[in-house]
Amino acid sequence: MAEPQEVTSKYESTGPSGAGETSQASILFVGDLVGGVGRRTLLECLPILRERYEPTFVVVNGENVAGGLGITPKAARALLAGGVDAITLGNHTYRRREIYPYLDSEPRILRPANFLRIQPGHGTCVIERDGLRLGVVNLSGNLYLRAGRSAFTEIETALGELGEVDHILVDIHAEATSEKVALGWMLDGRVTAVVGTHTHVPTADARVLPGGTAYITDVGMTGPRGGVIGVKREQAIESLVTQMPVRFETSEDDPWLMGVLIRCSTTPRSAAAIEQILMPRPAPAPQVAPSTQE
Repeated sequence: MAEPQEVTSKYESTGPSGAGETSQASILFVGDLVGGVGRRTLLECLPILRERYEPTFVVVNGENVAGGLGITPKAARALLAGGVDAITLGNHTYRRREIYPYLDSEPRILRPANFLRIQPGHGTCVIERDGLRLGVVNLSGNLYLRAGRSAFTEIETALGELGEVDHILVDIHAEATSEKVALGWMLDGRVTAVVGTHTHVPTADARVLPGGTAYITDVGMTGPRGGVIGVKREQAIESLVTQMPVRFETSEDDPWLMGVLIRCSTTPRSAAAIEQILMPRPAPAPQVAPSTQE
């Protein structure tokens, strides 16, 4: 059986603005980490991706990293200690109560900005590196998900909170593709990138929009591709066949990293290119048997 092969696809700006020349800045965004296998896959792939692409910033969606649902302070600290600059979340933000105080105290972890203001956490942050400031905004869709306010109105407040920044990345965590596509067009020319998360399946529409905003409807999932969007496939199939409650567990089968690399432009808040990255978890090094020779 052939080994799984990494896939990369690069899409450059073709719009009239051209988004200017490519700067040295780039953003690696990694889609929904699922369970411990997703976290380990990220941390094992990240040194390879750093050597290959030298990203200025690394942002990941971690809302499924704790056993497949939610995130804990321990898991968040492991990601930040492993080189992640910011963590975005989504509809499972509040699955684990121990995360509530951490969402208020740690500026680098975000819950959707259009959740209710009385709920723990915040929806924006600014990261600074090499003299560049990246604003990160986390939003939730409204169709089929419970978000307290509309992403399309709350984005204006969120952008205002960022202040003076060189580039802006927006993670729209949504079920409906229509909401993601519409937000991409709405923000074209105003932010560097709009990336979609939540469905765990990468889409084939990565591109730089005419105004210079890099866009993709869904980045995909970092975790077990051999499961059903992260769940052990036997359990998912049983649930669908019997229509009865089944306790889901995170699969460990065929882990992949799924993400995008956004090449920033010298023009503020615009992109020159977006590259889709689909990468299998590195195979463990073969164990060398000790020599039996004298």
